[in-house]
Amino acid sequence: MKVLKKTMNIFIGIIIVLSLWQFAILVTDIEEALFPPPINVAKAIVSLITDGTLFIHLNVSLMRFLIGYLSAAISAVILGLILGRLQRLWDILDPIVQVLRPVSPIAWSPFIVLWFGIGNAPAIVIIFIAAFFPILLTTVAGVKKVDTTYLKLAQNLEIKQPHLMTKIIFPAAFPAIASGLHIGIGTAWIFLVSGEMIGSQSGLGYLIIDSRNLLRLDLVVAGIIFIGICGLLLDKGIRLLERWIEKQWGVSPND
Repeated sequence: MKVLKKTMNIFIGIIIVLSLWQFAILVTDIEEALFPPPINVAKAIVSLITDGTLFIHLNVSLMRFLIGYLSAAISAVILGLILGRLQRLWDILDPIVQVLRPVSPIAWSPFIVLWFGIGNAPAIVIIFIAAFFPILLTTVAGVKKVDTTYLKLAQNLEIKQPHLMTKIIFPAAFPAIASGLHIGIGTAWIFLVSGEMIGSQSGLGYLIIDSRNLLRLDLVVAGIIFIGICGLLLDKGIRLLERWIEKQWGVSPND
């Protein structure tokens, strides 16, 4: 029943968006080539699927995303767990991180292209930068907020490293880490598209740029729709992983 209700809500939301979209076309004088109607975009989506173009670009984008995001998540969590316990070292590094964090990964693109050339590497590096800082900062914050009672209990039970980190600190800090993973996956997916628009000849971002150059805005909108759907599915995947980990630890997941 709950699933049916959610499905109906999604269906109603899609109908509302399509209706507003079509209404905007009817009340404006913009040409269809510049403001494609839903039917044209639907045809573009079908053409991308039937000729295999979508799956070629999607496979490339997902490969780049997984390499960049997973490497950023693993390194940021490990480093965050360590720095969260080394307060003096974090006090030194924190100002540097706070200066670098607000800088858009795209701002580094001239250096990234010069250092790594064109192809997969620039997009992967941009994804890494986009995901690394939010995951690192939330991990450090989560470690700092671990209840001292847990640490005192571990000390009384003579629990030493690495068991202290894996059995006590990481599970206690996991809610904050999970929040960072959610933020990181969103920013990484956004900048994946930006990275593919700069130094790549394939991927969903390149598909949008190439379609724009050909003045095929119906394909541009189709690419945007696919990007949004993929981002939603990736976020849902992270949430399922979070709930699975919480279940392993006997923690009730928050819906």
